[in-house]
Amino acid sequence: MEKGLKIATIGGGSSYTPELIEGFIKRFKEMPIKEIWLVDIEEGKEKLEIVGALAKRMIAKANLPIKIVLTLDRQAALKDADFVTTQFRVGQLAARVKDESIPLKYNTIGQETNGPGGLFKGLRTIPVILKICEEMLELCPNAWLVNFTNPAGMVTEAVLRYSNLKKVVGLCNGPIGIEKGIAELLKVSVNRIYVEFSGLNHMVFAKRIYLDGEDCTEYVMELMTGSAGNTISLKNIEDLGWEPEFLKKLGMVPIGYLRYYFQTSKMLAEQLVAVENEGTRAQVVQRVERELFELYKDETLAIKPPQLEQRGGAYYSEAACNLICSIYTDKRDIQTVNTQNKGAIADIDPMSAVEVNCVITKQGPIPLVTGELPVSIKGLVQQIKSFERTAAEAAVTGDYATALLAMTINPLVPNDTDAKKMLDELLAAHVEYLPQFKNKL
Repeated sequence: MEKGLKIATIGGGSSYTPELIEGFIKRFKEMPIKEIWLVDIEEGKEKLEIVGALAKRMIAKANLPIKIVLTLDRQAALKDADFVTTQFRVGQLAARVKDESIPLKYNTIGQETNGPGGLFKGLRTIPVILKICEEMLELCPNAWLVNFTNPAGMVTEAVLRYSNLKKVVGLCNGPIGIEKGIAELLKVSVNRIYVEFSGLNHMVFAKRIYLDGEDCTEYVMELMTGSAGNTISLKNIEDLGWEPEFLKKLGMVPIGYLRYYFQTSKMLAEQLVAVENEGTRAQVVQRVERELFELYKDETLAIKPPQLEQRGGAYYSEAACNLICSIYTDKRDIQTVNTQNKGAIADIDPMSAVEVNCVITKQGPIPLVTGELPVSIKGLVQQIKSFERTAAEAAVTGDYATALLAMTINPLVPNDTDAKKMLDELLAAHVEYLPQFKNKL
């Protein structure tokens, strides 16, 4: 495009934005970006101005002709955009604190994308993302929506089922983190390995691993289950190790979020101790963010500070910028994204969102067939997909009974009675951000 690309980032005041800007700077020769519009809401105005000033300093340091525009006017930002990235949090971190702390009162995992917390983040987020889709169809109908607002799988599912927008891709940094972890275990560069991923967002497995074209899955599992106790986990999830016999028989590398399902009681106990000592994960992140924004205020800072990786979102920009660059240039490389299944996983509805390897083209992701899910994980993955679909329906309809059904069928929720109590308490806590439920309770 001779005119240059226009990128609109919704949730531009996020602490992740400097990483996104860094990614665009690195790829400017391939992607001639003309404008980056950073959008936020009134409550996020101060953060937007701080992050926006840092973004401008980063662009100036790189000596690139990219214009940074800060705005609270989402429609102005969307107008004629080529790519729209979404990284917002409805209710900000204060809402996440409630998502994580209320379930703990019922001896249930409190986590922002899994269990009751994941349900409520979806209920708050999906109506907003669907409104953004409507605006995109009017203001930038040819643009791609690149979403890494969590819960990314459920959000992508909702867009696929309840929006007319077809150009949507969901992203997570988890697969990149797993790839890098495997490469470190093997002591090789990442470009020498190929990892076949299969599953859902935050429920994905490294199903097969290849080194220089040779299947080395069993060897990787031996490294992870041997006496050295090598594991691959995420910064924001406690690494409690795995029972070696279990992991070896599983025969796949699970994303760290699977600990909530395979180590539920241990993770719950860990959370309860952590809450007493340092607060919920959201409260820890609040402190990290305050420190980050103090760094961002430094007028001499013109790079992404290394402390940002402690935020738990390392590699988000790598995933997002790689994807955007590959769509724009029709690179046809392979990346792991959330997209419509279309038969890639035989056990999941073809219309549903899955997280699999895809060839990235100008027409979007083409999912690679990975076949049936191994019997050991099939039931769990299908149960979570049922939860995501039911939760998305509840978010769109505002139907209390559907929300209760979604809560109850989630495998982290112990029973229907506690499900109802948690649903009622969380609905009351988040009523300001759940207008679809106000007249239906």
